[in-house]
Amino acid sequence: MSGEVPPSMSGTCGCSLNGHLYIFGGCDNNGQTNQIYCVDLTDGKYTWKKIKYEIGSAPSARDKLSCWVYKGKIIYFGGYGHKMLTDIDRTNRSFIVDKASWVEEIFWGWNNEVHIFDPSQASWSDPQTHGRAPDPRAAHASATVGCRGYVCGGRVMETRMSDIHCLDLESWTWSEIIPVSSIPVGRSWHTLTAVSDSSLFLFGGLSVDCKPMSDGWLLDVETKKWRELEHPFKTKPRLWHTACPGKDSDVIVFGGSCDYILLIDNSHCNDALVFQTQPYPLFRICEDYIAKNVKNYEMLRNQLSLLPPKLLTAVQRRMSFYRPSKKQQQ
Repeated sequence: MSGEVPPSMSGTCGCSLNGHLYIFGGCDNNGQTNQIYCVDLTDGKYTWKKIKYEIGSAPSARDKLSCWVYKGKIIYFGGYGHKMLTDIDRTNRSFIVDKASWVEEIFWGWNNEVHIFDPSQASWSDPQTHGRAPDPRAAHASATVGCRGYVCGGRVMETRMSDIHCLDLESWTWSEIIPVSSIPVGRSWHTLTAVSDSSLFLFGGLSVDCKPMSDGWLLDVETKKWRELEHPFKTKPRLWHTACPGKDSDVIVFGGSCDYILLIDNSHCNDALVFQTQPYPLFRICEDYIAKNVKNYEMLRNQLSLLPPKLLTAVQRRMSFYRPSKKQQQ
């Protein structure tokens, strides 16, 4: 990749909007940053550029934040970073000072601020929110469903939370979802992924007792019920990973670590985990069966070319998904 390439960072916040990848914040060798970069993923050039905003003021430097994408804008929430003492408003508890980290007039801590970046105008703005906002936090997870942004868990001081809150991105009103079921344990460095118009999938993270987690949960935001999902990856805990929705309500998890990375930093993961959160349609079941078994059954191989062109293309694409990895071939 070329252009104004960002420095190596951890805890940055990335999202996709109109074919562009935007990253904001993060921590490099000099500490937290509040720079924003983007790269066009559609032109084949993959040239980074550092965005120079023209309107408003950028948020303070931070990492381990999250964001929602809505109506062409990126809405950032929370994170851990530093502020000058004169910039800390002690009346509304939007910033909780980390008492273990301060240098003269600079204080580090957790925030629950909401900031909007509009790429079309290169502008920053701060909406006036209503209702009771979530406590300041970092290393939480978020997801967007319709016009609502959800935030779940995260860390503040020595506490890892299990609560879930919703911000209406039209009225800018906060509300807390009080589950009517058993709930996942508090955690940080997990992911939250929208899998339907009313369901969110939570996976992994670091528990309140600093244990890497491998549990998966589905939340129905309408009934306010959590349900633990059975899956085949219970021996593959993940934290600080990424997750995205796939085909037929699948969730694809990639990267991260299977150990508490602040203590052990040699267990990074490069395999992709695919979670099935809903029953598959018949077409998907048939497509997967052919793709998995075509190399082992002569009759399937001989009849593959008889499929209609569009169906053949879909099956061949699926076959490449089930191609053995280099590790399996060795």
